[in-house]
Amino acid sequence: MSAFASIVGVGMTPLNRRDSDPDAMACQAAAAALADAGLSASEIGLVVVSNALGGRLCGQGCIRGQAWLQPLGLGAGILNVDNSCAGGSSALHVANLAALGGESPVLAVGVEKMWTGNRADTLAGIEDGLPAHERAGLRATVDDLSGSILMGLNAKWVADQISERGTTREHIAAAAVKARRAGSRNPLAQLQTPVSLEEVLASPAVAGDLTRLMCSSFTDGAAAAVLVAGRSANAPRVRASVVRSGNGSVDYHQRLEETAAEAWKSAAISPADLDLVEIHDATSAEELYALESLGFYAVGEAGPATLAGDTDLGGSGVCVNPSGGLVARGHPLGATGICQVVELVLQLRGQAKGRQVEGARLAAAVNTGGIVSGDAASVGIHVLEAG
Repeated sequence: MSAFASIVGVGMTPLNRRDSDPDAMACQAAAAALADAGLSASEIGLVVVSNALGGRLCGQGCIRGQAWLQPLGLGAGILNVDNSCAGGSSALHVANLAALGGESPVLAVGVEKMWTGNRADTLAGIEDGLPAHERAGLRATVDDLSGSILMGLNAKWVADQISERGTTREHIAAAAVKARRAGSRNPLAQLQTPVSLEEVLASPAVAGDLTRLMCSSFTDGAAAAVLVAGRSANAPRVRASVVRSGNGSVDYHQRLEETAAEAWKSAAISPADLDLVEIHDATSAEELYALESLGFYAVGEAGPATLAGDTDLGGSGVCVNPSGGLVARGHPLGATGICQVVELVLQLRGQAKGRQVEGARLAAAVNTGGIVSGDAASVGIHVLEAG
């Protein structure tokens, strides 16, 4: 059995459109990844498809991969994964195991259609990432102008950051400005217009200290990756693939910290070895909290570093979310984890035109999804090394 898998092909749809259905987006991303890998559909040994909202929003409760990818003529088995916002990293983890186990090549696809014209239904679908028996209680306790329990929970974390970690609204706004500047360099990003610190701070309130421009938006899109066992020329290899699920025994960021420690150990690296990282910034405040939980910065240091430009392209620290992250590239729930890895692959190949992290050799993607009694329902971390 091969000791690792390599990612030989990637594809992604533009995330700034609302006029495509999930089948069209899934096929577009998958076909692009197959072409990038130089493979035909008939050569694939297994397909793993991630989607969160298809049952609620698109009328496809089961066999989503089989239904949406039918035009490609795939003859391989298709497995469907639903793990809220962490479905993409979950699909990649399964694909990595399958490639190592002899199913190579394996195609991982993530797709999400969030814009349907019914905001309430989309919010309800996002909140399926919370246990049903906890939602009513949470709705009664969180500060929530947006109608989203999850943004209300994020606002609670922001209050903790401000009171306990010395984070300021300017630090959070600086992360949002960086995200939108990165999005302006990414032709596939949802939001490609830069914004100023003042614009971020003055934008409408969402919950607590969070403003509209500090938060990710509904996004339609798909991404795909092809994995094979062993080495392949110029193909980044998966140095570590770690997934963990919380059960309420610790809080969200402690679960993130513990999962990261396992990922860095599995990859035999420290955070300081990484050239870039794609972080699950559902809000810009979460980017700062996660940077500290993942070990890139000590408590209270991520905000000042971000304001100083250290985490931007060409900064003195690890480059954070050169794609624009969830706040600017977009957050198509079940596709997000694969969108992150598409960016890493392009960076490690030296093909991220206009936003290339020079000399990038090691990169990580951190994808989270759902909350169970204050704990992260799922965390997936992938460490990739240039081929």
